[in-house]
Amino acid sequence: MEALKSSAGFLLVLGVAIGLVSSSEAYNFYVGGRGGSWGLNPPEDYGRWAGRNRFQVNDTIVFKYKKGNDSVLVVKKEDYDSCNSNNPIQSFHDGNTVFKFDRSGPFYFISGTGDRCQKGEKLIIVVLAPRNKSPTQPPPSPAPPTPSPKSPTSSPAPSPSIHVPPPSPSPPGSSPSPGFSPSPSGAPSPGSPGSRPGGAPAPSPSQNSSTNSSSSSSSPVLSGVSFGLVALVLGTALIN
Repeated sequence: MEALKSSAGFLLVLGVAIGLVSSSEAYNFYVGGRGGSWGLNPPEDYGRWAGRNRFQVNDTIVFKYKKGNDSVLVVKKEDYDSCNSNNPIQSFHDGNTVFKFDRSGPFYFISGTGDRCQKGEKLIIVVLAPRNKSPTQPPPSPAPPTPSPKSPTSSPAPSPSIHVPPPSPSPPGSSPSPGFSPSPSGAPSPGSPGSRPGGAPAPSPSQNSSTNSSSSSSSPVLSGVSFGLVALVLGTALIN
């Protein structure tokens, strides 16, 4: 099995190599086809035969004719049109003319014998330009991916610190808190229990308590003095 696979691979490579060599080789074209010849009344019109073939540089064209009875001339276009055989570029009389195309472009052939050119023994061959293989361009390298812009890390904004100022101490003698309206000094509020007729202010409870305490504290002293005086009087009376 391995041998068969190896043989098949070798034959495939060999076939490809032969194909490449064959494609690179030049071709030989016989004027009028294999059975044709260079002369009057060809089996196929020369113009039609040339039109169905593709000629490349280094290909060759073969003219077969009877030596000494005909000829092949390579001429310019104007000489081809006028069948002028007096100014040929190249001239052949050997009966088996092989001409190689060394460039691309048109080539003009006529018969240089008698009036054969006027009777249609002439041929135009257009050789195609060689196809220059353009060097294989390496595929363009893919552009590096564009980095996505990083979103700036937003740090949380510091919350504004609310500075609460300490309550300023109310200066002495400041106005009382709202809701309490002090009565004017010296003017008792109407209907107050401490007011007296005539506008005299009633003594404050502290004054009443001090008066009562002073009167209560002086009463035992007076009673003790009075008792002592009575006892003294009685004692004096008893002695006498």
